[in-house]
Amino acid sequence: MILFHGTTEIIEKPNVSFSKNYLDFGKGFYLTTYQKQAEKWALRKALRKQKSAIVNAYELSADLGTYKVLQFKQENEKWLDFVCACRKGDNIYKNYDIIIGAVANDDVFKTVDMYFRGIWSKKKALEELRYYKMNDQICIINQNVLDEKLVFQKAYQVSQNAK
Repeated sequence: MILFHGTTEIIEKPNVSFSKNYLDFGKGFYLTTYQKQAEKWALRKALRKQKSAIVNAYELSADLGTYKVLQFKQENEKWLDFVCACRKGDNIYKNYDIIIGAVANDDVFKTVDMYFRGIWSKKKALEELRYYKMNDQICIINQNVLDEKLVFQKAYQVSQNAK
């Protein structure tokens, strides 16, 4: 499976220790199957850091052996609770090596945040989420997965005009 990571640097050897805390699926190396999504992430980071936007492409082995994978097939109550727990700093993500599911982009984040802050009920938030088309994200938490199963393919620069 080909995956993409948008950033401001070429990353041939990803390292989970560089990840931020309080993200959707916890601390890990985030990728997506959607190339355009990775390009948007790269452009956003580049704008903030005043650097070039770079997309890195990788191949993830289909054979994940005994690695523990959690996959959210839809944005349901379990997904919402998991994302909120990770954003609060809960370490539940550490029970897994890879987590796959929808990304809480800006629009989705507003809905999740309304629930997160107690303004909306879980039912209301889940009703709103069904209106959004969400892209995926793959979070690799275990460094061994990155070292053994993810192979760097190429990197390329994205320009603001390419949106």
